[in-house]
Amino acid sequence: MKVGRGLAGALLAALCLVGGNAGAATDLPAGPVSGLPVPRFVSLKSDRTNVRAGPNKDQDVRWVYTRAGMPVEVTAEFENWRRIRDWEGSEGWVYHSLLSGRRSGVIVPSKNEELVPLYQEPDAKSGVMARLQPGVLAQIKSCDGNWCQIVGKSFSGYIVQERLWGAYPHEKID
Repeated sequence: MKVGRGLAGALLAALCLVGGNAGAATDLPAGPVSGLPVPRFVSLKSDRTNVRAGPNKDQDVRWVYTRAGMPVEVTAEFENWRRIRDWEGSEGWVYHSLLSGRRSGVIVPSKNEELVPLYQEPDAKSGVMARLQPGVLAQIKSCDGNWCQIVGKSFSGYIVQERLWGAYPHEKID
């Protein structure tokens, strides 16, 4: 199979951007515009982000996000637009400059009413520092494939990776 220099360069750039996560990224196709993996997690830059029905400014605004840092998953690219999905499954299109590569996550329980333990160390035997409610937003510092180190407004610690929407199962983030 013959690969053009542009495509090969885009793939190499995508692998370099994900750093220690090369194993997960190599299985994902590159976006036609950015050359980055699709799907991929990003976050919202602005505290006011219009989500549109289609990939242009003439499309209706379906809703508006009002919280910077919220994680979203890029599921498609078209020119300067990205189709995104949020942690509740809602999808729409946003302009690419409203997105950041900074990783964040939303706490998700295994059961609706369950609080999620935040540990001192990446070990279930370490002390529980807090119990977080579903929907709490956190910045992802790192993930080793099983545990993620997260930081929020008034907390810092480790969470089981499957309890965090914003990192793929077994994904490593440095």
